[in-house]
Formats: sequence, C-alpha cells, structure tokens
Amino acid sequence: MTAPHQPAVSASPPPAWAQRPANLASAVAAELVERIVRGVHPPGVVLPPEPALCETFSVSRTVVREAVKMLQEKGLVQVRQGAGTTVTPPAMWNMLDELVLAASIAEDDGLDVLDDLVVTRRLLESDMANVAARVATPQVVERLLELVDRMDTLVDDHITYAVHDRAFHDVIMQASGNRIARAVVRALESQVINTARYMGHPERALCVASNRGHRRIYERIAAHDPDGAAEAVFTHITEAWLVRRMGPGDPVRLQR
Repeated sequence: MTAPHQPAVSASPPPAWAQRPANLASAVAAELVERIVRGVHPPGVVLPPEPALCETFSVSRTVVREAVKMLQEKGLVQVRQGAGTTVTPPAMWNMLDELVLAASIAEDDGLDVLDDLVVTRRLLESDMANVAARVATPQVVERLLELVDRMDTLVDDHITYAVHDRAFHDVIMQASGNRIARAVVRALESQVINTARYMGHPERALCVASNRGHRRIYERIAAHDPDGAAEAVFTHITEAWLVRRMGPGDPVRLQR
C-alpha cells in the first residue's frame, strides 16, 4: 500500500516575538543607554512616559520599568515620584559599566574618553608595579623574563604578541595582590581591546619598541626597585598609547 502523501512543511519565518532578545528589559536598557549618551535624551530632560516607551519598543510596562531600573543602577537617570525619570549629567554616569563605557567611546568625537582610560590604567598599573617590585618572588621574576624573551620572537605576529603583552601586565598586577585595581584595569581594557581606535595599527617597529618598555619594567622588578618599576610602567603605557593614538586633539590629559 502506498503511504499517504504528506504535505510539504512550510518554511515560514518564525514569529516576531521569537526573534527578540531573551531579556527584553536588557535590550531596551541598552538602546536607551545609547540614546542618552548620543544626546537624544540630554541631561535634565525627562524620558518619555511609560506608555510612550512601551509603544516605542513594543514591550510591556513591566519590561520598561525593569529597563529604567537598570538605567538607575548605571547612574544615567533619577526617578522621582511625580516628576518622572530625568536624565542625569555625565558626571553621574557609571563609566565602569560595560554599556556606558562602550557607548561613550563610540560617541566621543575626539579621544578624551580613551585618553582618560589610559591615564587611569597607568595610574593603577604603576602603583601595582611599585608593590610588585617589593614583593615579587623568584617565580614571578622568572615568568616575566620568559614573557619578555618570548615577545622578542613575536614582533612579526602582533596578534600573538598582544596576548603575551596582556599576560605580562597581568603577572605584575597579580603579584601586587591588589585585586580591586586589577579588576578595574581588566574591566576597562575588555571594552577596548578589539577596537581600532585603541589598538591602532600594530607594526613590527611598534612591537619592538613596546617590548623594550617591557624589558625595562622586568629589570626594575627583578632588581626590586619599586620607584623604578613604577616609573617604567608609567612611561611604557604613556609612550605606547601616544604611538598608537590616531585622532584629533592634543593629548593634554596625559601630561604630568
């Protein structure tokens, strides 16, 4: 007996709701973060009321309220009973927040945000190097030398070089024992590590110059010279950024 003919399965697209992000509140919050940073909703302005936001994003009031709560946690808005949700000045924004930092970097016409990021990084890392030089064990010193020597062989492979570069700095940060400072540096760098505006266009000469800075840092830590190690890190981070920095404006924020 011949099996009954089976109708072809329709290849119709999935419904719209199935294409939405799993966490609608996070998606709405992310869009509002970008709009606030871009100035669509400038500081001092009240966000559209809940019904308008619900219509704009095609979500429920519950989703909108959760998204606004997220904005509050990021420092972007203040909610006052009877006064609505007001956008706060940039000075109140949490710049360590992933979305806020990423949007601020993307919207920055110059390089002020990235300059400030480098200033913050060199301040924290130079202090950690100072401590590391005082407490570094023979194992830490040996690991730093291994990384510096290895990077000398990787100057023609900037991608692998960058991996070892980050490992070198992380050994120093871990040796310092300052988990908070290390977490801040890692959080900041995670937002820019793959962006051309921060990384620039690596070339062999830049890697060679960079590793000379690493070797100076290693030598000062191996000599247990806290001030020398701090100065070497400060100089290395500053010079490496000035070489990569490609954009308008003088880097006045880096001057000391």
